[in-house]
Amino acid sequence: MKKLKNKPIYVEILIDEPIELVWEASQNPTLHEQWDLRFSSITYLPKKENEAQLFEYKTNIGFGMAINGWGKSVGTFHAKDDSRTSSLHFGTDHFLSPIKEGKGYWKYVPEHNATKFFTQYDYVVPFGDLGKLVDRIVFRPLMGWATALSFDVLKRWLEKGDTPSAQYIRFFTHWIITFLFFFVWIYQGLIPKLIMMHPEEVALTFALLPLKPSETHNIVAAIGIIEIIFGLIWILYQNKSRLLRLQLLLLPLLTVSAIVANSSVLSHPFNPVTFNLSLIVLTIIGLLSSKDIPTAKSCKRVR
Repeated sequence: MKKLKNKPIYVEILIDEPIELVWEASQNPTLHEQWDLRFSSITYLPKKENEAQLFEYKTNIGFGMAINGWGKSVGTFHAKDDSRTSSLHFGTDHFLSPIKEGKGYWKYVPEHNATKFFTQYDYVVPFGDLGKLVDRIVFRPLMGWATALSFDVLKRWLEKGDTPSAQYIRFFTHWIITFLFFFVWIYQGLIPKLIMMHPEEVALTFALLPLKPSETHNIVAAIGIIEIIFGLIWILYQNKSRLLRLQLLLLPLLTVSAIVANSSVLSHPFNPVTFNLSLIVLTIIGLLSSKDIPTAKSCKRVR
């Protein structure tokens, strides 16, 4: 069996700030833990003279659990061209960690009044070839994405003063709302219109459109397919602001149509008014949080 060999993770970004500022933001543990999504906290241990700087890190993984690990800065180098390199050795014995031990470096290269900041690191995983396969398919792409997203958060923080906490609030709000609307439209199209063909869906459509009863079922099914496609677009289409604006027009229209077709729906629990009003408020929140969202796509991922 051919041994699996995964490529090291590489991430590069250009930050329009002096090298000293980028160095401080990434080497100071109090600042570092604010923007790096991979760590919840970083604590430097007392340093003895002529020894490597040791540190401990913690990554919260939810449900009150955290992965604790160790690390050490095995050396820094300041070159004649003013570039700097920091080498790291890290690892953990936590049974839930997909990383056992790794090594890597951060490099800082001044370019006029900007800094090219990049990293490369690799690690070994538990569970042999099975662990390597899972790492290649799931965890390594996730780690590369998290590193790139963190670098973009750092860039926006240093260049614009946009704090990492504010950026991450916008980022996660944006994507939670995105996946919510993806689910809602898929569900509304698939369950009550295609799979169940709920009688109320048929009755509302029949009341709105001059159709024969035999044609109404086909129209309801067609509407269901359109809603499913719209749900998929929420994941596939990048410009979410356009979708949010379109939805801000569609939802009031759908609400009014349901009331016109059958005003008695207003007495139903979770009726179109209360349900769609909730979606309208979430759409507005999505619009407000969709500006200046950090993205991993701003980084180079290939050396």
